Amino acid sequence: MTTALVTGGNTGLGAAFARRLAADGHDLVLVARDKERLEQTASELRAAHGVQVETLPADLAVAGERAVVEERLATVDVLVNNAAVIVQELFDEAPVAALQEELDVNVTAVLRLTRAALPGMIARGRGSVINLSSFAGYLAPAGWSYAAGKAWVLSFTDTVAASLDGTGVRAIAVAPGAVKTGYHERAGLPTGGSARWLTPEAVVDHCFADLARGRALSVPGTPHRLVVGALELPRRTLRGLSRLARRNRERSVTRKATARH
Repeated sequence: MTTALVTGGNTGLGAAFARRLAADGHDLVLVARDKERLEQTASELRAAHGVQVETLPADLAVAGERAVVEERLATVDVLVNNAAVIVQELFDEAPVAALQEELDVNVTAVLRLTRAALPGMIARGRGSVINLSSFAGYLAPAGWSYAAGKAWVLSFTDTVAASLDGTGVRAIAVAPGAVKTGYHERAGLPTGGSARWLTPEAVVDHCFADLARGRALSVPGTPHRLVVGALELPRRTLRGLSRLARRNRERSVTRKATARH
């Protein structure tokens, strides 16, 4: 039985990923700050799918609590970095402490949890890292530091995925537009045009379909995919050149090793 760890796994997209993974037969570790809601989600998943669900209450902005999650990742086969914080104020008006928390959860936690998970996955020859980014990582609203963090997630995942060739481990970034999680309503954010928003289930299904195809980026929703396709063209070219350069280096190393023998 394989195990998946989902951060922010008690609501919204995180809960949708947890449901899909449980339906696919994975045991789960759910991470979030709200212990009561975690337990409620875990009970529902156990009853619906008959899998083991462990809850791990933790604030990923707190180094000591984050370290407990890092340690747990040694034997995890699927990591979903979903937890996120959004500071709604403009950057120059936002409290510094809030900006730091946003950075710690949206960037530092993604880096550290991915780093903690990969060695075990690579040693076992299998595993997946799913990093939740956002369409805002491509076209950032003015003064919104959240978007900068999501742009980092895109670049970070691209770099990690390129390093995993031949290991049996995959990494993918998911960049959806607006998703019907209820967050915007609770936060008092604009919801104009919400009838065209994606459901969490649609985002999750699209992600796993792209992961199965070996892609390092998943962009659900046709309008967003068309925009990202144009924006990604230079990056795809650079990826191809990078792979070519890596293959040439590997051939050169092999030739030198053969010549020494």
